[in-house]
Amino acid sequence: MKTKAARLRELISRSCVMMPGVPNAGIARQVERTGFDALYVSGAGMANATAGVPDIGLLTLTEVTRLAGYIAKAVRIPAIVDADTGFGGAENTTRTIFELESAGLAGCHIEDQEFPKRCGHLDGKSIVDVEEMTGKIKAAVGARRNSDFMVIARTDARAIEGFDQAVKRAGQYLAAGADAIFPEALQSAEEFSEFAKAIKAPLLANMTEFGKSPLLSFQQLADFGYRMVIFPMTAFRVAMKASEAFLTSLKKSGSQTDWVDRMQTREELYDLLDYDPKAGTWSGFGD
Repeated sequence: MKTKAARLRELISRSCVMMPGVPNAGIARQVERTGFDALYVSGAGMANATAGVPDIGLLTLTEVTRLAGYIAKAVRIPAIVDADTGFGGAENTTRTIFELESAGLAGCHIEDQEFPKRCGHLDGKSIVDVEEMTGKIKAAVGARRNSDFMVIARTDARAIEGFDQAVKRAGQYLAAGADAIFPEALQSAEEFSEFAKAIKAPLLANMTEFGKSPLLSFQQLADFGYRMVIFPMTAFRVAMKASEAFLTSLKKSGSQTDWVDRMQTREELYDLLDYDPKAGTWSGFGD
């Protein structure tokens, strides 16, 4: 049996992979059941959904490892996770890779923002110097026990130093050993296309809503040459909007009866969880 990390590398070697973002293991099971080949564990999703806090580096490595591990073990498809800034310097990044790999993740991305980080589509960010980031990348690559575990270098330089410097940094991160590049918050279709022409390596595109990047289609990005496309908060945003509408209705009417036909049924939930209540059996985690 190939490891999940090996399967992810095989997938992106063949074609572009669509990765819906998930904040928890329940939605991860839905992603797998729907037929996706891989998924993305959203740092913002974990922070927002689990702790009710913004995506500004407030979750610890221990918390992220626990939450991402639940997700990775609940499904059979590969999962990559947002590892923020590596949770510290090069030495901290070494432990980050050890813990995430042990938790069953197929890879992670580490960004070149200064801590405390901000959402990549907000203003007011700052980034570390190239030497500090390349030191983290080298530490990450050296720490993995499975050489297939993907170390993805994210650069937030576009918003701070400009497009050309983002391209330059990407080249330096690849030279330091990164397996793939994640250029955050590119601002036009032309920039996505030009970045792919300049950087000949597996690239990850972020199609988050309400940010600085245009919402390009999966096929557009695949045609540009991207190998991974994430939709980090889309499912969570849809679910939150639906739950807000339901709660407003419940407060007004005092009953959920108008919403029953819009709910996941008990049987559908048990089926998703691989639980047979009649036999009293559960088939276990996906991993």
